[in-house]
Amino acid sequence: MLFSSFELLLYDPASFLRLTVLVMFALLTAITIHEFSHSLVATVLGDGTSRHLGRLSLNPIKHLDPSGTVMLLVVGFGWGKPVPVNHHNLRGPVAITLVAAAGPLSNLALAFLAAIPVKLGLLGWSGATLGRANYVLTGGLREGLSDIVGMVILFNIILAIFNLIPVAPLDGSKVLGGLLPDGARESYARFERFGPLILLGIILGDYLLNLGILWTIMGPIVRTLITLATGY
Repeated sequence: MLFSSFELLLYDPASFLRLTVLVMFALLTAITIHEFSHSLVATVLGDGTSRHLGRLSLNPIKHLDPSGTVMLLVVGFGWGKPVPVNHHNLRGPVAITLVAAAGPLSNLALAFLAAIPVKLGLLGWSGATLGRANYVLTGGLREGLSDIVGMVILFNIILAIFNLIPVAPLDGSKVLGGLLPDGARESYARFERFGPLILLGIILGDYLLNLGILWTIMGPIVRTLITLATGY
């Protein structure tokens, strides 16, 4: 997403720096709560693998995936470092689904919590778009807080919806796979092998050819959730 504002670096470096700091803060917040929630639910449901590897943590460094973070910065869609889960240790038939869903649901929960001051009229709503790049963090305290909260809401909702797409290796594939009956799950597992290639092809098509496939799918959902969260 910062790539679309790269020209700003050439004629207004200070604004680009402010924007970069704001976007990085929102990204780190979204990725950290997402991966921590996967680890927390897996631990509660009987698998301590991620906890033993230090992933039951709110330290952002533990959860950053270099390629996923770059993708988020550049195109607005990405991921954190996958949380290791030993499915054999999990308790209950829907445990895999619960662990997979925990990340996106935590992002939605954080977005709606962050939106409470906006919903109550305590903070303004700027639309949380990078079109405001020249103006982020340039007003008073209230405007600055509005910019921060707006980006946190936006990136948490984007991360949640993107990860719920049912294509491997995204969480949505594991959520769907855990809900399918055994026969259908086996067929879907064979399809999952091609998931990363399909996902990469879609992202590259959107980025290089400006096809807009992902945003066509996600955009209406993201806008609806922002309206529900903020009232705007």
